[in-house]
Amino acid sequence: MSDASPTPSTLKKWLIATRPWALPASTMPVIFGTSLAVVVGRARLDPFRFLLALLAMMVLHSAANMLSDVFDFRRGLDTFVTPVSGAIVRGWLTANEVAAGSAVLFVVGVGLGLWLAALTGTVLLIIGAVGLLIGAGYTLLKYHALGDLAVFLNFGILGGLGAWVVQTREFSWIPVLWTVPMAMLVSAILHANNWRDTISDSERRVRTFASILGDKGSLAYYAVLIFGSMAIIFGLMLLPRLLSPKLVPMPWTFVVVLFALPRALQLWGRATHRRAPRQPMDFIILDGATANYNLIFGLLCTAALWLEQVLKLN
Repeated sequence: MSDASPTPSTLKKWLIATRPWALPASTMPVIFGTSLAVVVGRARLDPFRFLLALLAMMVLHSAANMLSDVFDFRRGLDTFVTPVSGAIVRGWLTANEVAAGSAVLFVVGVGLGLWLAALTGTVLLIIGAVGLLIGAGYTLLKYHALGDLAVFLNFGILGGLGAWVVQTREFSWIPVLWTVPMAMLVSAILHANNWRDTISDSERRVRTFASILGDKGSLAYYAVLIFGSMAIIFGLMLLPRLLSPKLVPMPWTFVVVLFALPRALQLWGRATHRRAPRQPMDFIILDGATANYNLIFGLLCTAALWLEQVLKLN
């Protein structure tokens, strides 16, 4: 079903094809990982390499989005226009055009990644190669109930770790552990989408984690992702202090994530009232609302790091 609105400009068609509203999910870990490298890793900020990393992530994420749209459309999964639909289902671009655009972006993204690896080192090259394989194979992984894991790694752990390595030029477990909460929320975005589409996906023999869990299981899983991400923050603040002085705890400033709790409760309300929503679109656009929450959560985590830096200086 195509969009009945007037045909937009060529620029707008391609912007919609890349689904830019999804980019905060992948760019927030890069911003957080860079801040983490400076505040905790004591690296000197290199603005050029930060911007290059951010651009590479945006380009590769857009390429993966477009490729996913192509496969979903050809498999008959995307047939109705929603507020977050891409350009194919709207009838603005053909699947072949978007596939070609995706290929171009993958080439550009790989080029940017290689440039960054040349400036940084082998560790980043390995991280980038793993991320590229996951991104290129995302649609296949999604169809076999591994989509949640794919975005958890690519748009969470690897994004934060890669940003850390770009600034420090060395591997550390700190960004791996500290980006877990944001990675969980990225998985929550995809889960909300798959949960909504469980019936249509099952009809077309697409096996997502949501379809395996069923409706009640999906509700419980969503709760774990939304509230568990906040619980892990507090665990990373408390447990290292209790277990060993050699472990690096999250600063107490991360308590600011509690400001996101009211929004988390709103999401939970949408999820629990999915069969009788307060507003007609509440459950349909739960993925978009979760993405918005992920952005707020990520900004609070980043603010917590810089607040800690300010307190140290004073």
